[in-house]
Order: sequence, then C-alpha cells, then structure tokens
Amino acid sequence: MRGGWTGKLLRVDLSKGKSVVQDLDPKVAVDFLGGRGFAIKTLWDELPRGTDPLSPENLLILATGPLTGISMPSSGKLVVAAKSPLTGGYGDGNIGTRASVQLKKAGYDAVIISGKAEKPSILSIENDKVEIKDGKDLWGLDTYKAQEELEKQYGKSSGILVIGPGGEKLVKFAVITSEKGRAGGRPGIGAVMGSKNLKAVVIRGSKEIPLADPKEVAKLGAESYKDIKSKDNYDFWVRQGTMATVEWANANAALPTYNMSEGVFDGYDKVGGNAMEKIYKIGQKGCPNCNMPCGNINEIKEGPYKGRDTEVDYENIAMLGPNLGIDNMNWALTLNLIADETGVDTISLGSALAFATEAMKRGLINEGDVGLKLDWGDGQALVELAKKIVNKEGFGSILAEGVAYASQKIGKGSEKFAMHVKGLEISAYDCHAYIGMALAYGTSPIGAHHKDAWFISYEIREGRGVVSEERAKKLIWMQNVRGGFFESAAACRLPWVEVGYDLEWYPKFLKAATGLDYSWDDLHIIANRIYTLMRAFWIREKGGWSRSLDTPPAKWFEEPQTKGPLAGSKLDRDDYEKMLSWYYENRGWDQNGIPRKSTLRKLGLDWVIPGLEGVVSLSE
Repeated sequence: MRGGWTGKLLRVDLSKGKSVVQDLDPKVAVDFLGGRGFAIKTLWDELPRGTDPLSPENLLILATGPLTGISMPSSGKLVVAAKSPLTGGYGDGNIGTRASVQLKKAGYDAVIISGKAEKPSILSIENDKVEIKDGKDLWGLDTYKAQEELEKQYGKSSGILVIGPGGEKLVKFAVITSEKGRAGGRPGIGAVMGSKNLKAVVIRGSKEIPLADPKEVAKLGAESYKDIKSKDNYDFWVRQGTMATVEWANANAALPTYNMSEGVFDGYDKVGGNAMEKIYKIGQKGCPNCNMPCGNINEIKEGPYKGRDTEVDYENIAMLGPNLGIDNMNWALTLNLIADETGVDTISLGSALAFATEAMKRGLINEGDVGLKLDWGDGQALVELAKKIVNKEGFGSILAEGVAYASQKIGKGSEKFAMHVKGLEISAYDCHAYIGMALAYGTSPIGAHHKDAWFISYEIREGRGVVSEERAKKLIWMQNVRGGFFESAAACRLPWVEVGYDLEWYPKFLKAATGLDYSWDDLHIIANRIYTLMRAFWIREKGGWSRSLDTPPAKWFEEPQTKGPLAGSKLDRDDYEKMLSWYYENRGWDQNGIPRKSTLRKLGLDWVIPGLEGVVSLSE
C-alpha cells in the first residue's frame, strides 16, 4: 500500500495485559476502505455468534479510514464499533476527535480491544509504546473532569476518549466521548467500553501519515478549503450549524414533539437556531481539519446549572426540547449537559424521557412507579428522571435499558409509542408524513438513526409522499454515500450535505492519498458489500429475520398528527410494505430482508454463505 492506510492494526487484550501489532490485509483495505468497513469485517470474522455484548469476549473497535487525518476538509472522524448491548446487533458511531488523527500518526489504522481489565484502566498508545495503566483515580469521574485530568497528564494535543458514569454503570445507550461534548456510539458502545473496565484511551502519535502523492493532497486541500468558504450559506452555517434545522423541521411538520406524536411545536422559536444565536451561544468548536465548525457552545442562563456551558446541535435540542414539550432552552441545555457529562446518548435519553412521560399521560404508569410526576414541559421533573436513568436508580434503571425494554416491562400497549427500530431509539425527525425517511429509519444498519440517510431533505425538496421504486433506489444511493462511503473512509459528510461541497472531490483525494483509482461506481459496490455484511451479522445474531424488524413503530401508522400544516398525516402500511419490498429487491435481498446467495457472491462475500446457512435458508 502506497498511502492512505498505515498498513498496521493494533490488538489489545485487556485480560492478558498484552498487545500485538499485525499487518493490515491489503485486500481488506481495498474492499472495505476502513472505519465501519473494517469494523463489520472484523466482527463477522472474529466474534462468535451469540456473544454477550457486555462480556469480555466482545470486541471494541476504534477505526480510521484512508482519508482520516489528511489535509482534506473535515477529515477528523473516528469510528467506534462493537456488538451492541442495546440492540443485540451491529453497533457503531463516529466521533470528531483528535484521537482519529493521533491514531493514524501513531501508525495504526485501527485498534481492536478484547478482554476485560482486572481493575479500572487507561489504554495509552504513543507510537510503538502501548501500555495499560491504572485508571482507578478516574473511575467515577464525569467525562469533563476525566478529560481535564488526562489533558493535564498527557497534554491537550493528545487524542482522548473517555466514558462517564453512564458507561461505567452499563447504561445500554452509553456513548464514548471526547473533548467535552463530542460523542459517538449510540447503540451502547460506551457500555461495552465500561464492561471492559476501560475508563479511557489516550493516543499520541508523531509519525507522518503515509500518502501516495503528498503534493497533490496539499493542492486539493487548499482548493477545497477555499471552495467551502465560498459557498453561499457558509457564513450562516458557521453562525448556527445544524441548529437552523429546528425552524426548518417545524415548518415542514417534522419536528419531534410530545414523543413524536406531532411534527410542529408551539414554542419552537424559543429553542431554535435564531434564539440560540441571539441569547445562548457564546462560542463554537469544530473537529480536526474542519473549516465549517458545527459545535455551538451555549451558556445555561438560569436554573441549577446556571453559568455552565454545553455544546449542542439540532438532534440534542430537538429530542431534549420539543420532544419533551420543553420550550425553555435552559432546561434543554441542562439535559444536554447531564447527558454529555455522564456519557449517555442525548437522542436515546430524550426518547426514554418522552416515552415515560407519554406512558404516564396515558395512565399506564403513575407517580408511585416513577417517584416523580411527569408532564410535558416540566423541565425540573425530567432533569430528576434523567439523573435516575444515568445512575440506574429506581424506575430509571428500567429506562436505562432503552425504550424497547421499558415497553416490554410496562406492556399495556406501550409498544405502540416506544419510538425505536431494532432497539435503537429514533433520532429527531417525525415521519408521520415522510414515508421515505421512515424507510431510512427502518433500514438503518444500526437501528433508527439519520446518519445513514437524511432522506427527509430529499423528500421535502423533491416532493413527499411519493411511493415508487425510484424513491427506494434513491434511498439506497444516499445510504451508500453517507453510511457506506463516509463512515468507512472516515470523513465527515457535512461539507457535502450542508454547503454543497461536490462529491467528486472525494475520489480525487482517495487517489492522491492511496494511489488507487476509485470511481463512485466502485465506492457504491464497496458500500453495498458493507451494508450486506452488516445485514448478515444482524441475521446471524438474531437467528433469523422478519420484515417487522425493518418497520417503524405503530404510532406513525395508527395515530395521525393533529396539528400543523400536515394535520391528519400518518403512514400507510401497504405503501410502506411496497417501499420495503423495492428496497430489498434493489439491495439484492429476498422479500424477508435476507441477502441472496447470488448477491453475496457478486459482492465477493461468498465466505459469508456458510455462516448464514447455519441460521436461515438462503434464496439463490
């Protein structure tokens, strides 16, 4: 390999206290790129079927890609992955962090962590020096304090990944965090790290990232940074980032409100991008190599956390504001700070709080069950319940398992409004009126998350409510670009999504970095390979598959929106089933969502067939 990849993998066995460096198979690099591709290939090959996600045998994978760390806009992403304790399937996330660049500079494309340390530990990686150090003094600290202590010891330029009390206590939607507010691993990857007694990973590297054509990378980088700054909406983006989506989603009846019962919220303007910019924003930050920072630093103006600051974006505020009926930004910011400090996912936390509130409003649980009286917009009560969740106290311990589990415990029809797919709570877009986005959530390979396909933007631009095979094909195209390419090249998609940075830049960067000519046709084949392998992993772990696992909750089909410009909207089951069938067919999967043998062979995944045939019957 001429460049892009370092060609080395670091394996760390925490149980034995040992590490070993291995060569990266060049064919794996070419066929899977890196990041998510490396992660799913490793988990399929090495994780025995039925492995308990919180056992020492689970693998925690930190993976870069061939574009990570190079002089390219927004190239500072790190993928964190494992078998998910929340869903039981494939789980991953990406973090914008110095740890991504430092890992490449230390000489590794990925770190594969197995086993469990005897006591709380820190994994220290400094080039060729790998140590497992005592971390007992950090255990119990929140993510902010742990980050500060590690920066004192190792320097602020170090790449630092930590878990908070949520990860230590194995909250099923605990995340891995970095740099006070950057988080990844919604499906409980932080809990996997906690189960291994691993409080932190600290990475420092001083090596040059290998490049096939360094001069061309530098040239492309200079041109790209200039191109991004010239975009019409660049200045507005820098001011508000994704927070502008609050107003946009509300105008299009997609803002999650009252546990995704509605798509419009009366108090949206109090928690939107304009209010943030005028009243709460005090600064911003971005990821390595990014010139369009999206991290809005906001100050809490009142309440128990007055004077504290927290980094927010649309997903945080939508799920911790309108979805809970909260129109006071201070309470939404407070909930966000609690999530970030304790190291739990803001989206899932917001969904859990909303689920509990709706269950109480419907009379399925009461104040005695929860220890609190819950109501929409009651920020104080919801903050107290959030603390119970992250500490796994009382009713909070049930919600800490996720809304799928909580609905099973409560029963009484609560499954209808447990807003998840495959066990992962739905992120911040109400889909009563958006069948394409509902399908994107239904088929997302980690459970309901928007990062693989922000299809609602396409529906709003090109027309919503369209039921056609072409729409299903367009969804696959978007998933392949966002979830296949960006998640595996390990770069941020936002320059393309938000300011119109041209996709044609990326094959140019790949060639300059690796020396290999990738066309977008090639990259779509790689993406199809990765998506099909992720689906195979899910099938193997679940012991089968059914269409219901790719279907969003009953609420969106049975309980229409009652207010706003799209009042009366709800999903049609027959239309959804048509779209799902077209999706399967164009993925090369059968009508139960199981990859066909011919598809596996075509994608070079014939070695997957024996593993699946031991679980399900495969169509030709």
